[in-house]
Amino acid sequence: MYAIPLGDDGAELRPLEPWHAEEFLAHLDRGREFITQHIPFGANATDTASARAVLQSYADKRAADTGSLHGLWLEEKLVGGVLFRIFDAAGGNCEVGCWLEPAGTGRGLVTRAMRVLIDWAFDERGIHRVEWYASSANVASVNVARRLGMSRDGVLRESYLYRGVRQDTEVWSVLAPEWREARARSARDDH
Repeated sequence: MYAIPLGDDGAELRPLEPWHAEEFLAHLDRGREFITQHIPFGANATDTASARAVLQSYADKRAADTGSLHGLWLEEKLVGGVLFRIFDAAGGNCEVGCWLEPAGTGRGLVTRAMRVLIDWAFDERGIHRVEWYASSANVASVNVARRLGMSRDGVLRESYLYRGVRQDTEVWSVLAPEWREARARSARDDH
């Protein structure tokens, strides 16, 4: 399929598909406690069959043009991913998200990969608004939204119960004109 290099450190963005189930499960098992600190992503993937089911659900979303899953490989090892959790081309809106195991943190992998996804959403698919939802307690996720130049639209106070605690959810977004302007400004600054 595709492999998009994300820098000189051996990081790549690739499709994450049902046939990756064993690798996906091994990745989740390595980082399960870390990955599920703030979100239940992959919590139901506890064996190869259930890991395949998670991946198949996103393959089905891709086929329906309503979402997709993309893995982050570092030196040929799956360490996380980014996704279109919701993709509404007709309405011009989508929601992006991410997850990482500890081996993938602190390298800017999510920020680099998310730039690829957002560029594609705006430039190829005509999306107008990209949203990012994060628990206020998930400082790393909130920091990615900031690095991407998103604006904080607000906080949904105690909007969901996770691990027995009511969580605040921050809503961040970037609009196509803002993204393009920031990208053009960055290109000018580089010259």
